[in-house]
Amino acid sequence: MSSMSSMTSMTLPMARSRSFRRLSLASLLGVGALALCAPGAAHAELELPRPSPFARVSQDVGLTQIAVDYSSPAVKGRKIWGALVPFDKMWRTGANRATKITFSKDVTFVDQPVPAGTYALFTIPAKSGEWTVILNKNPDQPGTAIEYKQDLDLVRVKVHAKPAPQRERLAFIFSDFTDEKASLDLEWEKLRVSMPIKVKTAEQALANIAKETGNAWQIYSSSARYMLESKKDYDAGLKLIDQSLALKEEWLNTWIKAQLLAAKGDLKAAYPLAQRAYELGQKAGPGFFFEADVKKALADWNAKKS
Repeated sequence: MSSMSSMTSMTLPMARSRSFRRLSLASLLGVGALALCAPGAAHAELELPRPSPFARVSQDVGLTQIAVDYSSPAVKGRKIWGALVPFDKMWRTGANRATKITFSKDVTFVDQPVPAGTYALFTIPAKSGEWTVILNKNPDQPGTAIEYKQDLDLVRVKVHAKPAPQRERLAFIFSDFTDEKASLDLEWEKLRVSMPIKVKTAEQALANIAKETGNAWQIYSSSARYMLESKKDYDAGLKLIDQSLALKEEWLNTWIKAQLLAAKGDLKAAYPLAQRAYELGQKAGPGFFFEADVKKALADWNAKKS
């Protein structure tokens, strides 16, 4: 009995010790697991570069802003056309969600009228090089065409893909733009697809001039300068600059009137106005930013006016 009791008394501490060790280990593991799962712990989301990073390009063309939002995949040594991007199938024209294009004012897109707004931009690449470009009225849709509805297409036009220098990542670029037009170019791998866009800058500017009722001399001066440089309507420009000068004589509006008269061939009247503009400009100091142009005109016109 004593032997049994002795064994029991020896076994219990050992058992308790083993139990404590198991409990301690389990407790430690449990605490560690809780720590790893706790909010704000070291398991925070890992930040790495996206395979197809988001991109946005925008351009003011005259008075119209055009913007394209897209995701930019890379070539990564893959065959792109006819493989990763199949021929004769609708493509999101980028990665992730459908590419979006936004026009702040009405435009003409590849010879088709398009109201101001935001649209999904899809394409259908073709082996022949004649691509179809689609503007769809639902701009917020995935690029898998799951939500695509053809009856929401606003525009379907044909454009031609052309060879281009190697470009690793897909990119949209605005090229060859003026106040009246721009080319939106899609470039990837060794292809370029150009989409011509026309805007209505002259029409919009004239409408802005017509509705302006303010008395600031700068408004009429800027309008007259627009007539001089863009519309080449010198008579309309002279009417506007006279309104500006009636409010306040400054070197700038005086110089603009001199230019308008010179453009009409009346250098005899333009020369003294250029002299007056130079005098006023000298008094203006650093703000006389057309000084070199006025001095050159005085030299040129003096030789031609008589």
